[in-house]
Amino acid sequence: MRRAGLCAAALVVAVALTAGAAPAAAQVELSGVWQPRYHEDFPERIPGPELRDYLGLPINDAARQFAESWDPSRITLPEEQCRVHVAPYILRGPTNLRVWVEKDPKTQDVIAIKMYSSTYEQTRTIWMDGRPHPGPNAPHTWMGFSTGRWDGDMLIVDTTHLKQGWIRRNGIPMSDQAAYTEYIVLNGDMLSHISVVVDPVFLAEPLVKSEEFIRSPRDLPAQTWLWVCEAVQEIATQTEGDVPAYLPGEHPFKGEFETKHHVPEFAIRGGPETMYPDFQVRLREWAAKNPRPAPAPEKK
Repeated sequence: MRRAGLCAAALVVAVALTAGAAPAAAQVELSGVWQPRYHEDFPERIPGPELRDYLGLPINDAARQFAESWDPSRITLPEEQCRVHVAPYILRGPTNLRVWVEKDPKTQDVIAIKMYSSTYEQTRTIWMDGRPHPGPNAPHTWMGFSTGRWDGDMLIVDTTHLKQGWIRRNGIPMSDQAAYTEYIVLNGDMLSHISVVVDPVFLAEPLVKSEEFIRSPRDLPAQTWLWVCEAVQEIATQTEGDVPAYLPGEHPFKGEFETKHHVPEFAIRGGPETMYPDFQVRLREWAAKNPRPAPAPEKK
């Protein structure tokens, strides 16, 4: 995330956390069809992250070791091909989003806000009736258990009971102990979605991200809401039961990202320090001592 985007997200989160506990009566209408913009974090969200790119992520050693063992061929396994993205990740990639409100038929009080994502055809429920989160032994699901509350015109959503998922789809994991908080703000037909993931297993500090969605003036064709996924045998020579992975120190692409982008290893490794402006000073000092090599002359 760019520095300005991170500061803006932090400001919104700070305002939300310092606001009074009593929810305001004002609420906005989120119902409709929403489509994402991809101008923020585009390389990560659409082309996909490169291997060993952990830049700017507050990961710890456990997450890094997990990612270093991750072989991209793992997603060719039949049990992985249709694996659903968890709630903190599913809105980051290509998707269409439909939002609607469910009300009590007698009182017309709002019971829940529903979100349907075309990615893996997932329906998420955000309970708005004040019910508590379940106990620690309750089942964990892809979308988790979510409760929402209004703070003025901002919807705040707290989610627990998530399954293990991804922080970045190049092997960086999110554990099933992660807590997910969202701040949803509407400005005309643009919806800003700011999220904070706190993961005691794989993150050393909270991870803040943001995305924008634009309201569609009309519904979309039925087929755009479907996610047809049928597991097949993608690699004919793959041994049943074999899980592709790299042993410690044997990652075959070590040094590739560093050389391609002329970025030092200490930055590629990620960690909380790589999120902050002071880290740019260290990068400039490294670049001054390690100029980019001149390109090789073209062969005639």
